[in-house]
Amino acid sequence: MSKSKLILALIIAVAFGSFMVFDISQYMTLDYFKSQQAEVEQYVASNYTNSVMAFFLVYVAVTALSLPGAAVMTLIAGAIFGLINGLIIVSFASTLGATLALLTSRFLLRDSIQQKFSTQLQSINDGIQKEGAFYLFTLRLVPVVPFFVINLVMGLTSIPVRTFFWVSQVGMLAGTAVYVNAGTQLAGIDSLGGILSPGIIFSFVLLGLFPLITKRVLEAIKRKKVLKAYPKPDQFDEDIVVIGAGSAGLVTSYIAAAVKANVTLIERHNMGGDCLNTGCVPSKALIRSGKFMADAKRSQDLGFESASVSFNFSDVMERVQRVVKTIEPHDSIERYTNLGVNVIEGEAKITSPYTVDVNGKTLTTRNIVIATGARPFVPPIKGIEQIDYLTSDNVWDLRDQPKRLIVLGGGPIGCELTQAFSRLGSQVTQIEMNERIMVREDPDVSAQVRNRFENEGVTVLTGHQAVEFVIENGEQILICKHNDSNVKVPFDKVLVAVGRVANVSGFGLEDLDIPTTRVRTVEVNEYLETRFPNIYAVGDVAGPFQFTHTAAHQAWYAAVNALFGKFKKFKVDYRVIPWATFTEPEVARVGLNEQEAIDKSIPYEVTKFDVAELDRAIADEEAHGFVKVLTVPGKDKILGVTIVGEQAGDLIAEYVMAMKHNLGLNKILGTIHIYPTLAEMNKYAAGEWKRAHKPEKLLNWVEKFHRWQRGDKTSEPKPSRFETTKSPSSE
Repeated sequence: MSKSKLILALIIAVAFGSFMVFDISQYMTLDYFKSQQAEVEQYVASNYTNSVMAFFLVYVAVTALSLPGAAVMTLIAGAIFGLINGLIIVSFASTLGATLALLTSRFLLRDSIQQKFSTQLQSINDGIQKEGAFYLFTLRLVPVVPFFVINLVMGLTSIPVRTFFWVSQVGMLAGTAVYVNAGTQLAGIDSLGGILSPGIIFSFVLLGLFPLITKRVLEAIKRKKVLKAYPKPDQFDEDIVVIGAGSAGLVTSYIAAAVKANVTLIERHNMGGDCLNTGCVPSKALIRSGKFMADAKRSQDLGFESASVSFNFSDVMERVQRVVKTIEPHDSIERYTNLGVNVIEGEAKITSPYTVDVNGKTLTTRNIVIATGARPFVPPIKGIEQIDYLTSDNVWDLRDQPKRLIVLGGGPIGCELTQAFSRLGSQVTQIEMNERIMVREDPDVSAQVRNRFENEGVTVLTGHQAVEFVIENGEQILICKHNDSNVKVPFDKVLVAVGRVANVSGFGLEDLDIPTTRVRTVEVNEYLETRFPNIYAVGDVAGPFQFTHTAAHQAWYAAVNALFGKFKKFKVDYRVIPWATFTEPEVARVGLNEQEAIDKSIPYEVTKFDVAELDRAIADEEAHGFVKVLTVPGKDKILGVTIVGEQAGDLIAEYVMAMKHNLGLNKILGTIHIYPTLAEMNKYAAGEWKRAHKPEKLLNWVEKFHRWQRGDKTSEPKPSRFETTKSPSSE
């Protein structure tokens, strides 16, 4: 701590100490003032200016040092100076004192706290920069919120001092007026509870409602400002127009139709979006075929001398399309038309916050929901334009199996397709520029998956950056940079799976100046609104998660906020978001993992259960993987769970439920799980936590109780009858 900070801290400590030692608080009570009220009023009448200055300075000191007594002093101001003068004195004194408290907090504490908790405070800092004045204003309007807490906390943020001063001045005015007005009636008040006359109660009710009213008024002003350049139709064709018929768009449309709203869904390509046509469904169908091949190759593990499978690669890919066609009716135009949705096939273009053009027709609508999804990102690697590369969009058109396949990318899509093609017989080389695959997961997770890949014949090249595609002597070659050396990888086909980018262009966002984020998704607030309060974005196009289930999750909020937001809006809840990568072993996670907890400086304990100890896993020849649970130190509250192993994506659901409803590991341990099942691993993980946190002191007393019950007079516990001891000869 610097010398100046130390001096200031000592001054504050002395002030607090004096306040407590000399019991100054006794002079700042209603009882004391009432006993001296006549003398005080007489002195003020003959020394008005000096009285005002003295009162002002004392009030500033009390608020600046966060001492108790400000509420009583506000009442006293009304009693001795009257409503108008008392309001002026207290208003400026309280604001000046609050600003000094803010500056003190900022000088003494902000740098160290911001440095120590930078990650946790990032969202608060962003909110303060964006709407700090409004946050402060709403807090100041409610007198039951301790103002000294507001002063100190705001000092830890980056809110400008000038903004803090004028917002506090205006925001505290209403509450100050109520208290000063109550003080003018002090002669009839015996305690703080005495100010609760019907008239003053009504004032406080209005004061409590004022933040809500103010928020509504500010929202209306903001809404009118952003929409004023666009003429509002007298009548609307639709309540909602949804652009995009993937998971987010379909669920939004379904909900809107279910509550009898007029909804039009516009899709330019295929109903069902990426998930049905090029993502979740076809990839899982291919993975299942690959798993069958892998099981056949390990037939001896299951007691068979040998097993062989003959197949045509084209038949496997046709099966993938058959699966897509089987599920397709769930997302079809016919189904959604029967549900009450007006489905239009065509190119949509947003021409104003109230209008969407499609197929030469203009639809007027109260709300617009953008659900245009995302597409594979193709990096600008030199020479890639001369390569007939594959992505997750067109890989399903393959009918000839690639003999040598390069998969660029070590994320979920790259890993799933790497293993699937390898199991079907392709010679697969997976290339990842980072030092490990699946970088969002913990290193032990990445290691398990990589080991399985390599045992199955996949060549995994991490720390390799693709720099150029070339053709040498008629052979396609990818040149990678690795440790300042060039590595050449020949191939027949290359699958680019390095990520996805949101579809944010081509349908009118640019013309409306709707901003995007640094990761090129549509910028939305906590209600999924864009800069226009009646235009929403959901799913992959909005982020922050690009999962089918989160798209559907967001869709509920968008539909409800769009249709009923004038009465009640809901902030989208991202607290418990699970996901899975469907490799073998499967990897499923919800909440924090270790690397995230460390990055965010969140304390945690780790409990780990090895699936190799699970009876059902042993019987199924799937005794690999683990359950890893992060908990609050010393408590069973779950911070996050990672499961690696067979059916991890299904087994994680128990922990998702537990975290969603704030259930701890003790509840999971106390739940009956069927034997023998893989689900028992969740209970055993909870048991591992319980074993590590058993109450040793209590158990010692229980042991003594049992000895007393047996009549055992010895003071030392006897060795357990079940402990294994070494014989002298074994030493």
